[in-house]
Amino acid sequence: MKPTKSRNQLIYNPTFHTRSKQLGSQLSEELRKKYGKKSVRVVEGDSIKIVRGEFKGVDGKISKISTEKSSVAIEGVKKEKTKGDKFDVYIHTSNLLVTGLNTEDKWRITKLEGKKIDEKPKTDVEKTPKKETPKETKVVKTQKKEVEK
Repeated sequence: MKPTKSRNQLIYNPTFHTRSKQLGSQLSEELRKKYGKKSVRVVEGDSIKIVRGEFKGVDGKISKISTEKSSVAIEGVKKEKTKGDKFDVYIHTSNLLVTGLNTEDKWRITKLEGKKIDEKPKTDVEKTPKKETPKETKVVKTQKKEVEK
């Protein structure tokens, strides 16, 4: 398969996993130093700053995410139609800079910090070492029957 064909498949007809990865955006300098990462996948509630385009310099929070367009709608960023109706403007995630993270998802934050994620949290009972009790073995004596001749 030609490289252009496989590249176009990734861009125009990607899997859900790939499309989710395309929703990444750069982190601000403070967040880069804190987490040691350059970019992160955006989620609803993240604070962002628009770096390129018509709305350059606007700060806001992400209100909607469109995986089909690989873009997001931001609170306060709207356009007006000729009849007066307002509609959300979707901005591509490559034109954004994440200035604050939505910390509701603890799994996301621990993943960003690079800590190991435990499947289930340990309780106090599991932390204490268990004492092994010696197993008792029962010896059963069997009697042999003598065969008469």
